[in-house]
Amino acid sequence: MTDRLSRLLSQRDWLLADGATGTNLFNMGLMSGDAPELWNVDEPAKIRALYDGAVNSGSDIFLTNSFGGNASRLKLHNAQHRVGELNKAAAEIAREAADASGRDIVVAGSLGPTGELLVPVGPLTHASAVEMFEEAGAALLAGGADVLWVETISSEEEMRAAAEACANLSAPWCGTMSFDTAGRTMMGVTSTGLAAFMKALPHAPLAFGANCGVGASDLLRTMTGMVEAAEGANLIAKGNAGIPKYVEGHIHYDGTPELMGKYACLARDLGAKIIGGCCGTMPEHLVAMRRALEETPRQAKPSLQQIEEVLGGFSSASDGTGEAAADAPKRERRRRRT
Repeated sequence: MTDRLSRLLSQRDWLLADGATGTNLFNMGLMSGDAPELWNVDEPAKIRALYDGAVNSGSDIFLTNSFGGNASRLKLHNAQHRVGELNKAAAEIAREAADASGRDIVVAGSLGPTGELLVPVGPLTHASAVEMFEEAGAALLAGGADVLWVETISSEEEMRAAAEACANLSAPWCGTMSFDTAGRTMMGVTSTGLAAFMKALPHAPLAFGANCGVGASDLLRTMTGMVEAAEGANLIAKGNAGIPKYVEGHIHYDGTPELMGKYACLARDLGAKIIGGCCGTMPEHLVAMRRALEETPRQAKPSLQQIEEVLGGFSSASDGTGEAAADAPKRERRRRRT
């Protein structure tokens, strides 16, 4: 049987993904430093409201509240023994929200990074990383996830471990990295490097791309390089809603719904098949993105100059590819999707 995401990808020119998890949950009362995954059991109504926000805004795909649901991340909250419980609950609530919508919606089981450095840079072995991803992924599938969604990864080593876990589970999967250091991930991966890496994996993803990063314009510059190297692969673009600013004691993203609508159309015209938001992206942004995608005719592939004119300037002079493809710092990111 064809999986739900593959079927929708074959039927549609584009699919709208969801927005931020952290930003929405903070607005519901989550405190900085708390584990959002605990709310899957302690505050299920709020997690259902999170999912309903994406569903009611027109998302075709939404991610479960399980970004930090692996044993390494949950250990920080003395909850490493609750991986199965918390991930399964995240997916069960999501499945209920999707099934109640009356539409064909994909529940994507979010698998974020372990937060640990992998061998040879750090102490975490490949086998241990695979085990962590497999434990969380199995629970997400048991709860009703249609696909596993590996996100905000920085290194090829960690993505390879996640891909192996998905293979062990015979699960369809998608994967995204975050590019925010002069067009590279924190571990030095470029957009073209990710495309080559993903295509060579034995258990290939249904789609891959970029999420988070600096802002919408930077993410689309990353997508420009990726499209050229992807050779027709299904690509994912999940950019932040503008740039974060500290306003009256809170982090606020300056991207308006109108701006995110323009970003969504540019992403589609670049060649992205799955388009969503990341940090700061709220239901009102998703509504504007869906409307723009439905009402704006497809245009020619935008140039970098056009992207900059519409969404604002880039944060660095280079995207890290071509003549600028020098060695980059090897640091591991530990950011949570907000």
